[in-house]
Amino acid sequence: MKYGMGPMATPKLRAKRPSGFIETPDDIAAGVKALRRACPVMRRVHDVAGDPPLRRQAGGFEGLARIVVAQQLSTASAAAIWQRVAERIKPLSARAVLAESEEGLRAAGLSGPKIRTLRALSEAVASQSLDLTRLDGLDDEAVHAALCEVKGIGPWTADIYIMFSLGRADAFAVGDLALQIAAQHAAGLARIMHQGDGVDHGGRWRAASFRPA
Repeated sequence: MKYGMGPMATPKLRAKRPSGFIETPDDIAAGVKALRRACPVMRRVHDVAGDPPLRRQAGGFEGLARIVVAQQLSTASAAAIWQRVAERIKPLSARAVLAESEEGLRAAGLSGPKIRTLRALSEAVASQSLDLTRLDGLDDEAVHAALCEVKGIGPWTADIYIMFSLGRADAFAVGDLALQIAAQHAAGLARIMHQGDGVDHGGRWRAASFRPA
C-alpha cells in the first residue's frame, strides 16, 4: 500500500457491524457471567480477581497514536512519553505529527521505529488512505485488516484498538505476552500459551461471551 496516493480502495472491507460492545460496567459483568458458565479456569480467576475495570479509551487518530506509543513499554513509561508527545504537539493531529521534526519527536522520548510508525499512520490518515471514522461500521476482521495496512502497525496494535478504543466485546489480543503468561498461570500449564493455543481458547471464550443464558 502506498500512502499519499489518494483514498484506499475498499471493496474487501465488509460493512458488517458487530453485535457486541463493552460500554459500561454492566457489560463487563454480563460477559464475566457468561465466561464463568463456560470456563472453570475463568471462574477460578474471577473468584480471586473479581470483575475487571472498564478500560475504554479514546479512538480516532489520537487513540491509535497513543497505542503505538505504548507498544512494548510499561504502563508508566508509556504514560510519561505520551504526556511529553501531547505537550509538544498541540493540537495532536496527523498533519501536526508530520510537521514535527524527528529531533522533536525523539526529544519527547520516541524511538526511531515508533517515529516511523507514527509518521506512516499520519501519512495514511492525512491522505485519507486510512479513514478511521469508517472503522465503527466495519466488523473486527475488516478493522484489523485496515489497520495492519499501515507500516509498523501489527496484530497487537490492531487488537488493542479494537478492544479498548472501539469497545468490541469479541476482541482478544491473542499475541499479547502478558495475556499468554497469565493464561499459563491460571490454567496451570507447563509452558506459556503460544498464539495458536490462544486462538483456540479465545474462540471458546468468544463463543460463550455476551450470549443469552
